[in-house]
Amino acid sequence: MSETTDQALPGDVAALAEVPADKGEVHLVHLYPREMSIYGDLGNTRCLAARLRWHGYQPVVHDHHPGAPWPDRVDLVLGGGGQDSGQVRVQDDLAAHADRLRELATEGVPMLMICGMYQLFGEAFVTVEGRRLPGLGILDVTTRGNETRMIGPVVLDTDFGPVVGYENHSGSTVLGTGQRPFGRVRHGRGNNGSDGTEGARTHNVVGSYLHGPVLPANPQLADGLLEVAARRATGGWEPGEVDDTLAREAHDRQVRRLLG
Repeated sequence: MSETTDQALPGDVAALAEVPADKGEVHLVHLYPREMSIYGDLGNTRCLAARLRWHGYQPVVHDHHPGAPWPDRVDLVLGGGGQDSGQVRVQDDLAAHADRLRELATEGVPMLMICGMYQLFGEAFVTVEGRRLPGLGILDVTTRGNETRMIGPVVLDTDFGPVVGYENHSGSTVLGTGQRPFGRVRHGRGNNGSDGTEGARTHNVVGSYLHGPVLPANPQLADGLLEVAARRATGGWEPGEVDDTLAREAHDRQVRRLLG
């Protein structure tokens, strides 16, 4: 079944929060945390849950597993990276909930899909052998298997400001005509190592190859997603005072190191 859990909110987070969680509930859905979260992407869910609490909201995290019913309430959706075998294990369940996910995307629900889930949210994945595996079509991207892996640190220019992360993928992704990228590559390979794009963005759905996990290293991106989710869930966004000094120092140092 779909689980509502506080495991993504570490026990010490509530103790660290010095503000009451009285601004309303925000429901996060983590897709396939067992199969599609092998590169530390669970940290994105933990980050959002913690930041919601620090901002004065009550996070409710639903771990959605294959075969489970869809949660009644969805304010933000997260998905991570996985091996090809993990993608196969979730493909049927993803197809079963495809229409609902497309509706949520069109309605403006924020979503962050990393690596393997980014590929599954696209039009198709074409294997090295030439087999075409259909995706959800929420993002107009097509990915082809590649013998060469693209690995290393990345710096992007995005609508959220500079974003840093780490890529590790063999899939080469091409944007469809008119598809907006998530960011422009300033350091790294990005979608395919040739066109200067990284990820894709449609409505409030963001797909990206950036691990790290990406959100703790980029608090401005995390809060950008949370603002949309909180406005939908509670009718407003009232951010608290969160001390991001260390995160921002680490972020800026990474940018300086990679860009000289």
